[in-house]
Amino acid sequence: MTGGVLIVIGVIGLIILANAIHILQEYERAVVFRLGRFAGVRGPGFVLIIPFFEKIVRVSLRVVTHDVPPQDVITRDNVSVKVNAVVYFRVMDPEKAIIEIENYKFATSQISQTTLRSVVGSAELDELLSEREKLNKELQTVIDKETDPWGIKVSTVEIKHVDLPQDMQRAMARQAESERDRRAKIINAMGEYQAAEKLVAAAKLMEQSPVTIQLRYLQTLNEIAAENNSTTVFPIPIDLFKPFMNLMKGKSGKNKVSPEDFIEKDTK
Repeated sequence: MTGGVLIVIGVIGLIILANAIHILQEYERAVVFRLGRFAGVRGPGFVLIIPFFEKIVRVSLRVVTHDVPPQDVITRDNVSVKVNAVVYFRVMDPEKAIIEIENYKFATSQISQTTLRSVVGSAELDELLSEREKLNKELQTVIDKETDPWGIKVSTVEIKHVDLPQDMQRAMARQAESERDRRAKIINAMGEYQAAEKLVAAAKLMEQSPVTIQLRYLQTLNEIAAENNSTTVFPIPIDLFKPFMNLMKGKSGKNKVSPEDFIEKDTK
């Protein structure tokens, strides 16, 4: 009889000891309640409590990654989109996270969803697509302000995906194509403009040095002869006849020169 009592007492003692001793990880804290009243925050490591009189609630201090489900939002310019995001937060004050709010994870999730709809709804579609970093910062500021009384710190909020209607996607594709065509035309026009400037500069240079015109003329003839095997008829440059024309103009004041006289002098 005495042995059975000792066994029962030993079992009860082990149960009490198991409820009294707690080992907390480095990232955990224990919020202790004694007879229902807050008695402090303990941990990490070995934590001893009074069984049946004290109770602990474990709180993790690690960063929590919460995926905000897609939200149907109407932007300021009346475009219906679906937007989802991801929120990174952590518990900074375990006491407030347990006492001030019933379920801080669920509460942070709900405030993230409502804030996402509110912030995205106040922006236009172009702003949502091109200034996402600005919206992320605004979301982080608003959510962190709302969760601060709960001892929660929201470090980052990122908009993950924006789902546009099919007709809006086609309209944006046409707009992007038109923009690419416009840029291509501008680049082509700039190329022609620069080429024209170079041609004008080359023409002015040739005007200052007439020999370059003859060289260019002979180069063109060489290129034509190399590309085609057919007979090419081309005019002789008028510059080759200038000495003869000047000679004729000099004699025109005294007497007219006939073609026969010109031929005879040339023969002599």
